[in-house]
Amino acid sequence: MGRSKASRVNGNSEHGGNALQQYNDSDGHFSLVRNFRLADLVTIMNGVCGSFSIFSSAQYLLTNDCDYLWWALALPLAGLMFDFMDGKVARWRKSSSMLGQELDSLADLVSFGVAPAVVAFAVGLRTYLDTVCLTGFICCGLARLARFNATVALIPKDTAGKARYFEGLPIPSSLGLVAVLSYWVRRGWVEGKQGIPGGLVTLWGPPGGRGDIHPVSVIFGLWAAAMVSKTLRVPKL
Repeated sequence: MGRSKASRVNGNSEHGGNALQQYNDSDGHFSLVRNFRLADLVTIMNGVCGSFSIFSSAQYLLTNDCDYLWWALALPLAGLMFDFMDGKVARWRKSSSMLGQELDSLADLVSFGVAPAVVAFAVGLRTYLDTVCLTGFICCGLARLARFNATVALIPKDTAGKARYFEGLPIPSSLGLVAVLSYWVRRGWVEGKQGIPGGLVTLWGPPGGRGDIHPVSVIFGLWAAAMVSKTLRVPKL
């Protein structure tokens, strides 16, 4: 969410047709890549960090090598730095694109939605109900980004034209959950070692079945609800 959506809304009616025509008129090999701005490439690096985090979690599950798990935890933070930088680069270059504005939301979903959920799965939230909570977390992040893109024009602006607040938690706030998971890993509170804090509860059926849940996975569900909340307003710094 580093790319300014306000600038997109203010310029859509003025530049939208020209921007669309730009992609329509571009033919030949790699025309999409040739139309990238520098800020777009910075945004893509956000998505690269999130993707590598996901693969690092997968490597941890295959090898049980904690180095991969630490990479999986660190890379979303690197993605946040690129998320901050893309807007600054766009303003510095005085260049933005409709493509880049959509790339920003998609990259955020990968780095701050999918990647943290997969890390949580790797750490030990692996039961059926755990994955229901993690899936809800990802889908609420997706819905939250879509709502922001669609309604940012309705949110009050400051003198610089930026939205005064976020409706619901912004999706990069999920790095707070990543920080908690990092603390667990440091203390050895992961599956296969000392276990997940709070243990495992069986809500129905035999132990080991679909009724098992780690109570801490509910935190992801509550975080998801906070992201899509209409009444929770988080001031922009």
